[in-house]
Amino acid sequence: MTHPDDPTPDDPAERPEPPAAELIGAALGAAARRAGLDPRGESTHRVVWGAMGGWRGILESVLPSLAFVVLFTLRPEPLILSLGVSVGLAAVFTVVRLLQKSPPSAALGGLAAAGAAALLALWTGRGADNFVPGLITNAVYGTAMIVSALIGWSIIGLAVGFLMGEGTAWRADRRKRRAFFWLAIAWGMLFLLRLGVQLPLYLTDQVTLLGTLKLVMGLPLFAPMVAVTWLVVRALYRRVE
Repeated sequence: MTHPDDPTPDDPAERPEPPAAELIGAALGAAARRAGLDPRGESTHRVVWGAMGGWRGILESVLPSLAFVVLFTLRPEPLILSLGVSVGLAAVFTVVRLLQKSPPSAALGGLAAAGAAALLALWTGRGADNFVPGLITNAVYGTAMIVSALIGWSIIGLAVGFLMGEGTAWRADRRKRRAFFWLAIAWGMLFLLRLGVQLPLYLTDQVTLLGTLKLVMGLPLFAPMVAVTWLVVRALYRRVE
């Protein structure tokens, strides 16, 4: 028999505080679902299209590099011509986003990357150096994905865990842990595949072929990987009616 003064199980003062990771995960998960990023309610094609940024995101990703490759192939000198057009297109996309008051982060990131690459290429005088930031990105991302999977802290698992509001609780679920391990390995191999194909072309100064393969191995490989990742996540977090 309980004493009237004894705390009841429903007493808020006696409830254990949830871990910080759980609180952060719940907050991020709720924010993501309000933004329409809930794997339990989104169709795959909408997610992939959204990840690429729609038509605008595709144009922002492709046009600056495509312009550089075409102009450099037709007229490699002066180098500043092809670089200037590439950076100029990235700047136009950024200005348009700012004028339309849409989130400019993607365009600003593209502009910063294009500007840094162009400055490096102008400094060295080699058109191939315009692709150095991309090579570094592939090396860093690929290595980070592989290492995170091997040490049991898959970057994909961490991202999805916080997105779904469970923090790092997925590590206690063998099924999720295995799925996130292989997803991180797959993403890491994608980045390292790009590096393995493009680095020899950079070292041999084959600028046109390097630029072309960069485009071919960009969105056409990125979109299927997003789709596969999303399908796996939906299977792991299928809505329970």
